Amino acid sequence: MHFKEFMKLIIDIGNSLIKCAVFDDWTIIESKGYKDFDQKNFEELFKTYPINSCILSSVRKPNPEMESFLRKKTKLLILDHKTSLPFNNKYLTPATLGRDRIAVMAAASLQFSKKNVLVVDAGTSVTYDFVNNNNEYLGGGISPGLKMRFEALSHFTDKLPSIIFDDKTVPELIGNNTKNSILSGVVVGFTKEIDGIINEYKLRYNNLIVIVTGGDHKYFDKLLKNKTFAAPNFVMEGLKGILDFNEEI
Repeated sequence: MHFKEFMKLIIDIGNSLIKCAVFDDWTIIESKGYKDFDQKNFEELFKTYPINSCILSSVRKPNPEMESFLRKKTKLLILDHKTSLPFNNKYLTPATLGRDRIAVMAAASLQFSKKNVLVVDAGTSVTYDFVNNNNEYLGGGISPGLKMRFEALSHFTDKLPSIIFDDKTVPELIGNNTKNSILSGVVVGFTKEIDGIINEYKLRYNNLIVIVTGGDHKYFDKLLKNKTFAAPNFVMEGLKGILDFNEEI
C-alpha cells in the first residue's frame, strides 16, 4: 500500500482508554485503542507508517515515559490551554476547559468556517459547545451522560435496579414496568433535553448546524426531532486540525 511521505499520529487519552489514529491527509488509515501505554504497540505504528508528527491530548496525569518516546520518534505537540487554536477562545477559564471540548470546537471551526455550530458530545458526560459565525468559541454546557444517569438511579435508591441499555432498544414514552419506566425517564428524558437545548440555540442563532458525536450518540441521534449530523470521529479530526494549525504558524 502506498502512503504519503508524511503522516500524522493523533493520540487522545481518556480516563479509561488511549485512542490512537493515523491520518493520511484527512483519511484515518488505522485506529487503535489501548488501556495503558505499552512502547511495543507504538513501536509497531512507527514501523508501519511514515509518521512525521504527533499531537497528544490527555485527561490523565503526564506520562514522562510515553512523552519521551514520542519526542524521540517524531515532532510532538502536547495540547494544553496555551496551545494555539484555530478559533478565538472566549471561555473565561481556558485552563479548566476540557481537551475534548477544545478538539470538537477546532473541528467545528475548520469544517464549518464562519457558521454557527453547536456540537453535542455524548460520552461519560454530555457536553454542549458552541462556536459562532465570527469563529468565536463562547462556551456551552455539561450534563450527566446516559450511563451516569442509569447508575445514579441505582446508586441513590434502594429498590431501583441497574439497567443495561443498547441502541436497538427504542423506549416507549409510557413505561409499563420498572425497567421500561427507567428507560423512558432516562433515554426519552435525555433526548428531550438535547432537543430542548438545540431549540434554545436555534432561537438565538440563525442557520445553526448541529453535530452529534461521542460514544453514546448512537443511542439517541435517531430519536432527536432536530436535524443533526453524526460525526463519530470529530474529536480526532479536531486534534488533527489543531496539529495542522500549529505546524502552519
